[in-house]
Amino acid sequence: METLQSTLAAIARRDADIKAWAYLAESGRMERPGGLQRPLEGMLFGVKDIIDVEGMPTACGASLRQTPARFFDATCVAQLRAAGAVPIGKTVTAEYAFTAPGPTRNPWNLKHTPGGSSSGSAAAVAAGMVPFALGTQTGGSMIRPAAFNGVVGFKPSFGYVHRAGMTVLCDTLDTIGWFTRDVDLALDVAKVFLPAPPDDLPATSGLRIAILPCRSLASLSPEAQRALEDVAADLEALGGRVEWLHPDEDTDTLQALHAGIMHYELARGLLPIWHSEPGALRAGTIDGLKKGLRVDPTQYGDMQRKRAEIENRWRQQFEDYDVIVTPSAPGEAPEGLSTTGSSVLNRIWSLLGWPCVHLPCAMSSKGLPLGVQWVGKPGQDTALLSLARRLHASIDRRGGKLAPSSDI
Repeated sequence: METLQSTLAAIARRDADIKAWAYLAESGRMERPGGLQRPLEGMLFGVKDIIDVEGMPTACGASLRQTPARFFDATCVAQLRAAGAVPIGKTVTAEYAFTAPGPTRNPWNLKHTPGGSSSGSAAAVAAGMVPFALGTQTGGSMIRPAAFNGVVGFKPSFGYVHRAGMTVLCDTLDTIGWFTRDVDLALDVAKVFLPAPPDDLPATSGLRIAILPCRSLASLSPEAQRALEDVAADLEALGGRVEWLHPDEDTDTLQALHAGIMHYELARGLLPIWHSEPGALRAGTIDGLKKGLRVDPTQYGDMQRKRAEIENRWRQQFEDYDVIVTPSAPGEAPEGLSTTGSSVLNRIWSLLGWPCVHLPCAMSSKGLPLGVQWVGKPGQDTALLSLARRLHASIDRRGGKLAPSSDI
């Protein structure tokens, strides 16, 4: 199809600087079934390179000896195809979705990190290469790159998106999500995977909103702190009942539990690769693997029991709140490409398995995006997105979508 081919060529030219794509199709086709208009008809999307796409390799950001084309789509890709969307390539990931960064650069400033591990997906959406892209989150791999690239990033409740065809390393943490440049499209994509939004969303006036600054986890930059305070003030001005909460003892414990559980599961997920192809993994990944092997099954079981205990207590503690607002990142995207920045403010929600959405709402003095993280209760994903859409429209002072450059 000529239009698609020309679009792919334009993306390839734009990507020479940003390096968002690990594999980009040179051509493709869009099939329309008998005049039926599907909800995402003809919409192009990127797929993080730990998720399979038929006919494309899955390299997981590693230097593997062989990366043959996959025979089947991952379940999430197949569902999006059925809705009319077209996968056009694999986006760069940190090695095995851990910490060793890929080559992707931030479209707002090429000297700054795009975050990770879903770096290519967030950058491709921010640069207007595709309307949406799939990513994954184990710690902060959706919300942090969404924050650094100024896009909407949504991490569903754990287990709500099927992971068949994804390279799963952390079995009780890994979650598939997506990036868009507005909440409307995030909701459209959500309809492929999740129940329909409820009809009885609470009115903005009277909403109970918990603000969690999580000060024990990270010191916010002055501009990130101001963005959080501005959102809280805006919500109060709209009639919301805002309460600042500080469950720092629990957040510190959750942070430690996430580290132990993640390393334990990562080590066992990577063990076959390390045994077969030790040269394929970078030093930082191997260090994380070795750290996880030092955690024994008894310790892991104890951590999972403590995790369940706190999660149950938090369900009760936040039962009467409609939404939780908390920082997405300590500040703007850091300069440099050797790391992907800090995910310290995202990990507890990955551990709890609660749905999160990052909404951009400000710009730093250096011209880089800032925003906040909105958290819902487990299973209330589309309610969270619907509420976020309404509130974002009311508090967004930018007057338009974030766009670091002209669209493809």
